[in-house]
Amino acid sequence: MTAGIAVERHPAALARESRRWRRRTPWLTLVACAYAVVQLVLVVPRTGHALGWDESVYVSQLDPRTPAAYFSAPRSRGVSYLTAPVVALTDSVLVLRLTLVALSTKALYCAYRTWRPLLGDATAALAALLFAGLWSAQLAGSQAMPNLWVALGAVAVVGWFLRSPGEPRARWWLAVVVLGITLVRLPDAGWLALPLLVGAVCFRSRRHAVPFLLGGLVLGATPWVAEACLRFGGVTGRLHRSSATEGGMSWHLNTANAWHSLNGPQLCRPCHIPLTHPELTLWWLALPLLAAVSLLVAAHDRRTRPLTLTTLPLLCAFSLSFPYLFLLTYSAPRFLLPAYALLSLPVAALAARVLATGRRTRTVTAVVVLVIGLQLAGQAVLLPGISARVAAVSQRYRTAAHALNSLGVRPPCLITGPSALPVAYAAGCASAELHGNNRSLTRGALLDRADHMPFAVLVPRGHQRPRYAHHWTRHRLPGTPWTAYTPR
Repeated sequence: MTAGIAVERHPAALARESRRWRRRTPWLTLVACAYAVVQLVLVVPRTGHALGWDESVYVSQLDPRTPAAYFSAPRSRGVSYLTAPVVALTDSVLVLRLTLVALSTKALYCAYRTWRPLLGDATAALAALLFAGLWSAQLAGSQAMPNLWVALGAVAVVGWFLRSPGEPRARWWLAVVVLGITLVRLPDAGWLALPLLVGAVCFRSRRHAVPFLLGGLVLGATPWVAEACLRFGGVTGRLHRSSATEGGMSWHLNTANAWHSLNGPQLCRPCHIPLTHPELTLWWLALPLLAAVSLLVAAHDRRTRPLTLTTLPLLCAFSLSFPYLFLLTYSAPRFLLPAYALLSLPVAALAARVLATGRRTRTVTAVVVLVIGLQLAGQAVLLPGISARVAAVSQRYRTAAHALNSLGVRPPCLITGPSALPVAYAAGCASAELHGNNRSLTRGALLDRADHMPFAVLVPRGHQRPRYAHHWTRHRLPGTPWTAYTPR
């Protein structure tokens, strides 16, 4: 089946196809297993012992052993809920990584399995392969970060939305997955819902899905709204704080930054870096072209209906990528994971159609297989180096934490400075900032707390210490780019 087929399927036809799946090669299962193996072999051995900055924020929120890090206005707490059961049982980062590998593998399978009645088993598996083959998707599978979960949730949501006319249970799954996405990252859930609501309003057969879609959004947004009222003076106040934290969300052509950060670093802010491995970024530029071709192919298919399997994923992909490409002034490779996940569906359908059309022409088949193979190989070349760099940064936080513990900065303790947050979590301490997006205490309150517990200030090497630490003891932290100052 290809992108041009009609969406509606009779339940009896779905049941017959479900029975046929059991007799076919389990392509999607094989893709999911390969996704897990790559993470276990190439990612977890490097990153399995330390958490990154954002991971420390999310994981610390419900960690019973460590004070919660400052939770800024743009964040949502879904990732904290996801990791809470593991963190409640153990402080092992490795156990957390392995659990996330298992969950992300299962989520990949379930998300693309939603599309098997719509695209066919092999095409759905190919779409999963195209997405799971990205180095950013492989790296994100074991990370406590929201973007991968939004990506896989978006794939499932669009699939259940398209299946809802012929399957009553699809509406309930739609609501459940939308609720999950909203908990994980509320703004992305809103951008995803826009094309779905437009489609539901424009086409009568989709209108019955609106209450389920809105219900998932409302339930998922409830914790975010409650926190906005308690901490930020209401929803409007939180939105203003979020915009300020993001550097002022307004019209910016951010596509160049997105391209330059495609192969790292993990966060390009400010984004003044040279483009690395430009020969391995051409696929990113080809995505809009492939999407347009798949849309044109579907439009010329007589069996295509107005709301097709090609159109809706494309619209949702554009909507989800819009704020990251046109409203921000910085970028990170993970920001576009939801768009890549959705674009993998029409691109896989296009590839399947080309293969079906040229099944008697070995050249056509060879070209398609070669292109896909080169794409996967290019991503495989990048993954080890990028995961090693990510691990090196996280390990610095852990090294600094151990050094501070050896200096007597042990729980209950407090650490401040530009890089204090992840170091403090690794050390078992509270963190506080006097400036910037994570500002959480005044200077007076900070020094008052420092009088009652072990305290340290982290300063980047070569920078001036704060005035209040002028007479404090200086400590070099070997293996890190920081110097620590303690009052004793």
